[in-house]
Amino acid sequence: MLLPGGRLQRYLHTYTPAAPLATFRLAFGLLVLASVVRFWAKGWIAELYLKPKFFFSYYGFEWVKPLGPLTYGLFAVCGLCALLVALGWGYRWAAGGLFLSFTYIELMDKSTYLNHYYFVSLVALLLIVLPAGGYFSVDAHRHPARWHDRVPRWTVDALRLLLGIVYFYAGLAKLNSDWLLEAMPLRIWLPAKNDLPLVGFLFNYPWVAYAFSWFGAFYDLTVPFFLLNRLTRPYAYAAVVVFHVLTAVLFPIGMFPYVMIVAALIFFPAAAHERALQWLRRLLRLPIFAPRAPAPLVYGRATRRLLLLGLGGFFLVQMGLPFRYLLYPNELFWTEEGYRFSWRVMLMEKMGQVQFKVVDGATGQIRMVNNDDHLSILQEKMLATQPDMMVQFAHYLRDYYARQGVHCPQVYADAYVTLNGRLGKAYIDPTVDLAQEADTWRPKPWILPFDDAISGL
Repeated sequence: MLLPGGRLQRYLHTYTPAAPLATFRLAFGLLVLASVVRFWAKGWIAELYLKPKFFFSYYGFEWVKPLGPLTYGLFAVCGLCALLVALGWGYRWAAGGLFLSFTYIELMDKSTYLNHYYFVSLVALLLIVLPAGGYFSVDAHRHPARWHDRVPRWTVDALRLLLGIVYFYAGLAKLNSDWLLEAMPLRIWLPAKNDLPLVGFLFNYPWVAYAFSWFGAFYDLTVPFFLLNRLTRPYAYAAVVVFHVLTAVLFPIGMFPYVMIVAALIFFPAAAHERALQWLRRLLRLPIFAPRAPAPLVYGRATRRLLLLGLGGFFLVQMGLPFRYLLYPNELFWTEEGYRFSWRVMLMEKMGQVQFKVVDGATGQIRMVNNDDHLSILQEKMLATQPDMMVQFAHYLRDYYARQGVHCPQVYADAYVTLNGRLGKAYIDPTVDLAQEADTWRPKPWILPFDDAISGL
């Protein structure tokens, strides 16, 4: 709801302690640093960005490619920027470097897309413009003129709004017939975890999958509002911790649960954040630093207007982008047109297999493609269910076989996909030469009909 003019002006001139921004900056930077170290230690840089011969680019970002051995340097820069953001040292430059390096990594290969990568990029972008480096930071210690113990309230609320969008839109996405009426895909996933101690046997009962499905939708739709309320906040945050720890135990979704547990701390009042910083000061034996009397951060009129317009545009995009799927005529879960960047988390059990064949346009000779010769295991898995990636791979095969002496290569694919427990069925038209199809945002008419209905948002 929009505030009336007078209330809006009062809100825009309301100040709040800077401690929430400082603790968020510190926790977020350290968590991203831990993610980079984890990624490096597990050998995923080489596995995902050095070994494959081909990479799936995002539309409009075809120029973003892995940098060969220098990719290690890119991850090092990302980790260093995350550390500097946490410390508040060269904060603006570090936040900019974190956004650019992390987003470049995210854009190198579409097959590695995860919702929390997108979330990290958005938060890093916000941190560039938010005044999170003026309190409990190296910059404030080295340059006392940059020290501010109070900031405009909307700078803290911007992070709360982003987190609220993530949760609420994830809840909206669960309001579909497969999730609520069929308990899919949890009815497939939970029985696979029946070997867990104490509670594993429960996952064999269908009612447990239904309970998880309905609670998951209720949780996502309501938890931002419960976190905003002083009376319900402690219980809501306990639910955040339990919910995300449980998902981390049950499902291999990387750092996402921990990112959300840390991010949700922004909803706590400033006094709680200040107590946390005081505890950290005592733990690290840091001197108390208050170079002058309380000093709020005051933006000039033009600067404040520019920041508010920028944030307004940013949030309009975030609220509108998830609904772009309405521009496509077919079932979203089947075609995945408009699926990414919409906070649709763990809604599908979708598996497929695809066999490509290359036909010599002059002789008609057929060559069957072994996908393993060109792709990583992850790439091949993602390729089998995502039509835009099939087009990109077909273009790669066309160029690859042309260099091998094949005349005017034609590329066809036989693909079969199963979605949320349904029987597998043909996915794309096997008579369409994918080498001649363009990878655009337009609907792809060569995706075969779903012939089923998943009602809801």
